[in-house]
Amino acid sequence: MRGMRLFLILSFFLRLYGFSAPENSYTYHAEGKGGAVAAEDPAAVAAGMEILKNGGNAADAAVSVMLTASVVDYGMFAIGAEVPFIIFDKKSGKVKTLSGLGSAPLDKESMLFYYDKGIPGGGGIKAAPVPGAVHLFFTALIKYGTMTFAEVSRPVLRILDAGGQDWYDELAKTLRKLIDRESTTAGSREEKLKAACDRFYAGDIARQLVDYYKEKGGYLRLRDLKEHRTLIEDPVSINYRGYTVLKCGPWTQGPYLCQTLQILEGFKIHQMGHLSADYIHVLTESLKLGLADRDFYYGDPRFVDVPLSGLLSKDYAKIRRPLVDMKVASMEVRPGDPIEMKPLVDEPAKYRPGPGGTTTCVVADRWGNFVAATPSGNPPYNICEPLGIAHGNRLRSLNTAPGHPNRIEPGKRPRITLTPTLVLKDGFPIMGISVAGGDLQDQTTLNCLLNVIEFGMEPKEAVTANRFSTRHHENSFNPDRFRRIDGLGRLTVNKGIDKNVIKELVTRGHKVSISGGAIANPVMIYFDREKNEFLAAGDPKANRHAAVLEPNSD
Repeated sequence: MRGMRLFLILSFFLRLYGFSAPENSYTYHAEGKGGAVAAEDPAAVAAGMEILKNGGNAADAAVSVMLTASVVDYGMFAIGAEVPFIIFDKKSGKVKTLSGLGSAPLDKESMLFYYDKGIPGGGGIKAAPVPGAVHLFFTALIKYGTMTFAEVSRPVLRILDAGGQDWYDELAKTLRKLIDRESTTAGSREEKLKAACDRFYAGDIARQLVDYYKEKGGYLRLRDLKEHRTLIEDPVSINYRGYTVLKCGPWTQGPYLCQTLQILEGFKIHQMGHLSADYIHVLTESLKLGLADRDFYYGDPRFVDVPLSGLLSKDYAKIRRPLVDMKVASMEVRPGDPIEMKPLVDEPAKYRPGPGGTTTCVVADRWGNFVAATPSGNPPYNICEPLGIAHGNRLRSLNTAPGHPNRIEPGKRPRITLTPTLVLKDGFPIMGISVAGGDLQDQTTLNCLLNVIEFGMEPKEAVTANRFSTRHHENSFNPDRFRRIDGLGRLTVNKGIDKNVIKELVTRGHKVSISGGAIANPVMIYFDREKNEFLAAGDPKANRHAAVLEPNSD
């Protein structure tokens, strides 16, 4: 029933606005020349396509997709949550990342609670950071968009006005308060957008949020909201076989994908064969090394000195690569030392064996702008009912371990799993990927990337091919994760992978389990420069959708 409902909704919007999509019940891939959107819910895809059709660019459309996703993908993303965002801006020819991520409370006394009681792992306002998504929406519109907040909000307001959850009316009123401030402020488009944003973070909406925080026993206050900023930064990047892979910084898990690719570049991946035992083994063992460094070094770079230049260097990859034993699966957690250039740290991490919700968004437009974002809510939510603003629990991605780079501190952002990807070829954007799936996000991104780069697949093949993932890492949502790893040696493979390959992986020591469903949830857009055509796709097993805009539809 849900699949049919989604299809009918998307079909209605596509017919209404003249969008092109394949005629099948999944609408999971599309090809065209005028722009493209790939996301989870069909209504979110339709929102982005409406903006593109009306003359908006990729940044405008991405904001509209995410606003709509905060309602139709509510279990995966909420407007009071967070989103990392990476954009190729055609005008400047540069890629930038935007950190739509809030921080821990600035109140130093709140740390006494967290250090004594721990970070709540299952809900409650004490686990919520400053809401970061709304500030990112306005920042993206100001710096890279062309439309007003009123224009990009129209699709989500239609959905809210049609009725549904109890909080729909309240959220619609809150959005209209922002639109009202935008429309009544004198000045430029930028000044109007900034005034609307300030109403959320420093005005009457902020004061209502603070009243809610106090009522529920939280530690966030007006100062936290007023001082929040969306940071615009250069991406982390590496070159893999002529492709420039770009990620957000170590406030996400993104750089470890780059580390993994640096290790893999020393192997003859294509010759191993797609989904052969050697292929799955070498990717898994390389991922383990990258994940070990992620868990050992990554954190908010405003607070800790993450040795990124060393971690991402080819020299470091060269000394780490021999740790991959092609015959035996590692059962150890092995961070390296990129400062002294040693393959292993002198005192490796000690672990004992032990027993989320995110959505997706990629948009490209006819002018050459490209956006990838990974919005996430991390439920169960804490909802400020008078405003319809739901908060997640992202502070549980911090920990309380003394000396750890990801230890909670006043004003510190958690190191999150959310990790969108852009890929350039000869300085031009050709691919954007967004994946939902917590710690599995960049593992699935790696699967999809290599499906394209090494094996020449189109997006509709790359996102539907059988995949695999490892649990040989800390659980990024367990505040006590630094004490244990639950999945040492665990490898999950799709059931479509050859049984003889699985037997060989078991022989090498992998603890294999078989999954019949999607391993994480990818969407991607690829730009074919020879055909001047966008190829957009999302994994239908993960209920993802895509659509394109033809140039003559404006």
